[in-house]
Amino acid sequence: MDELGGRTAVVTGAASGNGRALAGRFATEGMRVVLADIEKDALDTAAGELRAGGAEVLAVPTDVSDGDQVDALAAVAADAFGPVHVLCNNAGVATGGLISDLRTSDWAWVLGVNLWGVIHGLRAFLPGMLEHGEPGHVINTASMAGLVAGPFMAPYGASKFAVVAISESLHHELRMTGSRIGVSVLCPGWVNTRINESDRNRPDTLAGGRPAATDGAASVLSQMLASGMAPDDVAGKVHDAIREERFWVLTHPEMLPGVEDRMRTILEQSNPELRLGLLGAQPAAPASGSPQ
Repeated sequence: MDELGGRTAVVTGAASGNGRALAGRFATEGMRVVLADIEKDALDTAAGELRAGGAEVLAVPTDVSDGDQVDALAAVAADAFGPVHVLCNNAGVATGGLISDLRTSDWAWVLGVNLWGVIHGLRAFLPGMLEHGEPGHVINTASMAGLVAGPFMAPYGASKFAVVAISESLHHELRMTGSRIGVSVLCPGWVNTRINESDRNRPDTLAGGRPAATDGAASVLSQMLASGMAPDDVAGKVHDAIREERFWVLTHPEMLPGVEDRMRTILEQSNPELRLGLLGAQPAAPASGSPQ
């Protein structure tokens, strides 16, 4: 897409972190922006900040794990702003621990938001984006944890590996059919977000899963996130990828040797190896949170 101004973007998980930064970047480019998030107060605050800067925005409280709510989001966006040109399936949560300790509720929550949120977003918005025939772009937020599997984060990693696979399939399909819609998959490393506080939005119906993280593990996680990349920098990389029609958005090149190691073990059919320090910290104990 060469021109973003005057077009419409939809961003899920837009109340904070990468989503808030993406919404802000699109608004700066002169786009109309639909912000969706399950956290209503933070969503209203984000929308108010953008309006104060002169942006044309719409805030829609949405639980992306609920297909009906995502359908409603698509309908409201179309009624307010017409055709959608940029779709950011960005909402994400994280929890972790030993697989043997995880409950069904842990898997259901993470897969519901991270995986089904992307599926619902594509199902609800993609047909309309194809129908209007104008240039467009889909950005699905995965993670470096969608390219390299680590311990203590199986639900998160499973959801993000799936998002990468869906994104690659979508890329091939759109190229084969001559579509004017591009696809990018965002795979961040450590970014200064509140992913470690995902439980604040965990529904009561899926509560009571994993054991609490140890103080040491929680402290290390908080330090890694606090020293991570600024979300505004991530948004800038996504903006460039849209302009360049580039599929991979990999924010932390220093993490790529771990991807290379994984590919090598596959080609050699050798057992997986864990590159200590790949994620910037020794994986000492189960903890909530992951690279995002």
